[in-house]
Amino acid sequence: MAIKPSPAGVSVDFLKGKTVLVTGGTGTFGRAFVARLVSIPSVEKIIVFSRDELKQSELQSQYRDEPRLRFFIGDIRDVDRLKRAFRGVDIVVHAAAMKRVESIEYNPFEAVQTNILGSRNVIEAALECKVGKVLLVSSDKAVEPINLYGATKLSAEKLFVAANAYSGEHTSTFSVVRYGNVIGSRGSFVELIHRQRPSGVITITDKEMTRFWIRIESVMDIVLRCLSLMQGGEIFIPKMKNMSVMNMVKMLAPECKVRVIGMRPGEKLHETLVTRYEALRAKDLPFMYAVVPPQDWAECEWLSRYRGVDKNFSYTSDNKKFLLNKDEAKKLFALQ
Repeated sequence: MAIKPSPAGVSVDFLKGKTVLVTGGTGTFGRAFVARLVSIPSVEKIIVFSRDELKQSELQSQYRDEPRLRFFIGDIRDVDRLKRAFRGVDIVVHAAAMKRVESIEYNPFEAVQTNILGSRNVIEAALECKVGKVLLVSSDKAVEPINLYGATKLSAEKLFVAANAYSGEHTSTFSVVRYGNVIGSRGSFVELIHRQRPSGVITITDKEMTRFWIRIESVMDIVLRCLSLMQGGEIFIPKMKNMSVMNMVKMLAPECKVRVIGMRPGEKLHETLVTRYEALRAKDLPFMYAVVPPQDWAECEWLSRYRGVDKNFSYTSDNKKFLLNKDEAKKLFALQ
């Protein structure tokens, strides 16, 4: 997947001479983030940490002429392996996780061990190795969760925010980035449409369902902004727009029929990215919102210069205030 260079306004000066490690580095996010880092000459070293040796081998072949890349086979369940990998690392982006809702519902303890205990291990290893910045890649499913995946991501968010209280003299800072559906990622609805389109029938779970949408390039921009701005404890949420899945089918596969199959266990009709309680502590930044943690030890004074969101702020995928218009949708889904 080609990644565009950082647009104007996304400063990468903070990456000069830095070693960056990404857990889950062979997943959809990881591969895109590695591609973005490779495009930044000032990055000193890039470490891919994952447990999938086949995907690592494929990535190595793709970047065989890139001397800054290192590959580390390991599982975030293994804290000792993480400590070995984190030595000399300046920045960690933690994207490793079990993500498939249905699989997690049937394998709950596996998800707890990876998504919750694995995130705890990342924190412990980062603290011991004095990693400067650690950013958790979270999900909209973490907000008011109704499935175990969301509950594990919510737990990981809480662990990361609280980790700032354990970092001593603030040698390590921990923050979170939370976003919605990535267009074209593995298992996404867009991928489903492309796969089913030749059959002439697209299956959806409910005609009223809505989702937030974002391109992977935009995710990379937001992650770099978060890494440059974070002081510890913030939850960053990019400004995204929404669209119903029914309108997506009409736009991406207009010739196809639609078959409604009913909502799956753990699936929401609409998504929320900021709860009404978080909105009381949410700040309106360019390109994103930032939720200030309630704890008084958080290093978030820098956010005081930004105004809070409106009193009745509602960041949900059925809010028409954030609805994609036709031209925006065509651009977002690369139809023009």
